[in-house]
Amino acid sequence: MRVFIRLAALCCIAAIPLAAIAREQSLLEYGEQCAREIGEIPPFDCNDGTDIPITVDGKPPAQGDAPKLCDKPSLLHPTADAAGQCLPYSKILNLSRGNTQISAYCRRNALRADKDPLYDEVVVVAHHSGNGKTCWFQSRARANGIDASRVPPPSEKTPPSGHPSAVEFWTTPARIAAAKPTCIACHDAGPFIFSPYIGQVWDKIPTDPLGRYSNIGAAFSAYRPTTITTPGNACIGCHRIGSDQSCRVYIGLSAGRLSAPGNDAHANRYPLSHWMPTDNTMSEAQWNEANVRSVDALLACCKDKTHRSPNCTFTPVPASSNTR
Repeated sequence: MRVFIRLAALCCIAAIPLAAIAREQSLLEYGEQCAREIGEIPPFDCNDGTDIPITVDGKPPAQGDAPKLCDKPSLLHPTADAAGQCLPYSKILNLSRGNTQISAYCRRNALRADKDPLYDEVVVVAHHSGNGKTCWFQSRARANGIDASRVPPPSEKTPPSGHPSAVEFWTTPARIAAAKPTCIACHDAGPFIFSPYIGQVWDKIPTDPLGRYSNIGAAFSAYRPTTITTPGNACIGCHRIGSDQSCRVYIGLSAGRLSAPGNDAHANRYPLSHWMPTDNTMSEAQWNEANVRSVDALLACCKDKTHRSPNCTFTPVPASSNTR
């Protein structure tokens, strides 16, 4: 009996750290970790951001119009139509300082006035260009919109009177990580993605296309981004190519092989249909001569699930360090 009691006691003692490890990381714990290892996200007002332009056949929509198709739809959901993909007055903010890179995106899914404080989604990417660590934050869904006049830091325990707390405003990291595809599946080569939509305000986006990149927090730790290269490939001079959603959609979208949900006829014609390289001034024939072989090579590697092709190199993205 004494032996049984001792064994039971040992099991209980051993189970304590295992239970602690298995426990889901809270929003505040994740926010505090990100603040320590990347940098504090300051409070902000979405209306201080820069409008992301919406045009239809090269012209802004008329006041009060809510177009379903446009020249440069958002690609937040690149494989299916999404609410707000062509609505005006979504905004972007660059909250970066030093090596701490912070991009905030305030999204409209319902038509509202430019300076209406209500938004439908707020997302933040925080990245440290020195150590490569990256965090992801997304607001909780609200049926009638989110008051984004003061977006709280995800590590803030007590907000000013009359404002939502971080726990009320932000969803948990586990729920973000459980979404399919995950943030990291789309951001499979680095923390910040170019698209025709976001490219209109690219000067407001921090960039680190070839630096270290890893995702901290218990909910994201299992994901290890991998990149693809082929000999002499024209598509990898300025940035990496990831092997997840880049393979599934982004290579095809950027090279005119796929049509983005929300594209109007103007968007489906060259040159808007081919948005890599970003400074493209070539004719379509010149673009094909310069890039088609490279695109074909990458797409062939995307199909190489066993990584056996001698023409394809699969490399883990350089992971983070512990320096700041």
